[in-house]
Amino acid sequence: MSTDHDAAGLKASILVEALPYIRRFAGKIVVVKYGGNALAGTSDHDALSLFAEDIVLMRLVGMRPVVVHGGGPQISDLMKRLGKETEFVDGLRVTDAETVDIARMVLKGQVNPQIVAAINVHGHYAVGVSGVDGGLIRATARDERLGFVGDVTEINPEVIHGLLDDEFIPVIATIGSDINGQAYNINADTVAGAIAESLGAEKLVYLTDIEGLRRDVADAASLIRQTTADELDQLIADGIIAGGMIPKVTSCIHAVRNGVGNAHILDGRIAHVLLLEIFTDSGIGTMIKGLHGTTGLQGDDA
Repeated sequence: MSTDHDAAGLKASILVEALPYIRRFAGKIVVVKYGGNALAGTSDHDALSLFAEDIVLMRLVGMRPVVVHGGGPQISDLMKRLGKETEFVDGLRVTDAETVDIARMVLKGQVNPQIVAAINVHGHYAVGVSGVDGGLIRATARDERLGFVGDVTEINPEVIHGLLDDEFIPVIATIGSDINGQAYNINADTVAGAIAESLGAEKLVYLTDIEGLRRDVADAASLIRQTTADELDQLIADGIIAGGMIPKVTSCIHAVRNGVGNAHILDGRIAHVLLLEIFTDSGIGTMIKGLHGTTGLQGDDA
């Protein structure tokens, strides 16, 4: 009997710990970037199902989540099956006319419906859109060597606000278009940051396949629990942050300097990592503190 009481007491204590965070973030917009790598899941859990549960719970306690997703691994897989070789320049996929069609098919036709369906198992919450819909993401070509790889020039937040006001969860595929309707594949990390800025989001969260940022890549004990945009600038300059993490980190830096409360880099392979980060005292990943962010996460008061 005592074991049952202990288990019930633990559940109650967790709920009590979450209560101030639920109050604090009620009505706040949280932009969550769900990476293509996270869709691979883990050995013990269906990562997408757990992610969907987190997003729905956030919505049910009054938060306003917005999901932005990539799909790089899925695009590479389809290209391979079609016998098309993937070429990268400076870490970015060279995207000719055929490749941009493949990217659009994968992001809007495969990955987006997967995420929407997983969320809607719990109710009629999620609506899938791409950056082409309603002129949500305007883009221009980044570099002629890359073909149809785009940079964000403008976000139309009214598309997202309309869905949020109707109490939906927007799930956004990162295909944009220029004023002539030409589609562009755009780095999802960059898009998530731009969307968070346009919405004045309280939080920008990146779910990836690492536990957070480290001062020493080889030392798990060097995990950075909290940091600032200025410190991250220095870490990039020193070469400590490099490679594929640079788009995420630079997006975080730009976002917190342009109105986003706080940014977070979390390990999407951990079960219910969003809830652990947002609704517990200790947090679990790396938080980049903004100028206007709500304090209290990850021991801010310590």
